[in-house]
Amino acid sequence: MSYDDVEIEDMEWSEELQAFTYPCPCGDLFQITKEELRLGEEIARCPSCSLFITVVYNPEDFAADPTPDPNSRKKTPAQPSPVAVA
Repeated sequence: MSYDDVEIEDMEWSEELQAFTYPCPCGDLFQITKEELRLGEEIARCPSCSLFITVVYNPEDFAADPTPDPNSRKKTPAQPSPVAVA
């Protein structure tokens, strides 16, 4: 049974952990990543104890990653500029 139901808006984004976090009564943080949310996961676990929470969120908000992967872009070579010859 879940310790609590928590809205995603009540969680904080941690750049360091690359996860949404929420304070756990043990003193650590419940954590869930964007990838887990994208896959439909709704359980955020605490790494220090056995507690977990159910994250309430709209799955459509995480269906597509809004951050483009810079490695996935195709690079097109620059086209040479026309030169006028007199």
